[in-house]
Amino acid sequence: MASEVIVKADKIKKRNNIFKILKLGLTILFVVLIFAFIILSVVYKGGKFTISLDSRLANDSKIVIYEDNVIKEGQRKLSARDIEFMDNISIDWIPKDIDNYNGSHNGENYIAYTFYIENEGKEIINYWYSIIIDDVIKNVDEASRVMIYLNGEKTIYAKLNSYTGKEETDTKAFFDKKTAVLEQRKDFSPGMIDKFTIVIWLEGDDPDCTDNLLGGEIKMHMEIRGEYKDGEE
Repeated sequence: MASEVIVKADKIKKRNNIFKILKLGLTILFVVLIFAFIILSVVYKGGKFTISLDSRLANDSKIVIYEDNVIKEGQRKLSARDIEFMDNISIDWIPKDIDNYNGSHNGENYIAYTFYIENEGKEIINYWYSIIIDDVIKNVDEASRVMIYLNGEKTIYAKLNSYTGKEETDTKAFFDKKTAVLEQRKDFSPGMIDKFTIVIWLEGDDPDCTDNLLGGEIKMHMEIRGEYKDGEE
């Protein structure tokens, strides 16, 4: 009888040990999966996407920027809501009415922000708008897209194809290594309002969008200036 009790006790002990091992194994697997998800996600980090207005434009030319065309609360700096992770998507996944909103209207795996520039001064001016690439890790910029709607007119910017050295389909090439967009807006008359919608995503159909980009990061910001720092062209 005592022998039988000892045998049963041994079986219970072994069973409990197996349960403990399984529980530990499942916990480790769960932690590994979490880290794998983080590592395999392309991340947009380092702060929010911001739009800043040059002080000379604001003070001398009476240019204002705001994100609500009804309230029109002028600011020198606007900030879009950030997103924690940005996986690659197709441009076809971005809503066709992306330009019909105000302020931040991010979607799954893309940043979208709409704002306005108004000339409250008395003179016709020219201004430059640029999107600066602040930081890139693991060459994520190879597959990045910046889409700008200016008064309803759409332009998509992308880095040159690394294989062909040519522009990606239906895109305009990044200005240089550190500047995704550099454009001049001419003849901005008193009372005029320009509407901008900025959309940033990683294009999954880009030939450069490979597993080598996994775990990468990118950060950008936008500037509105009276003249380009190297002089107008």
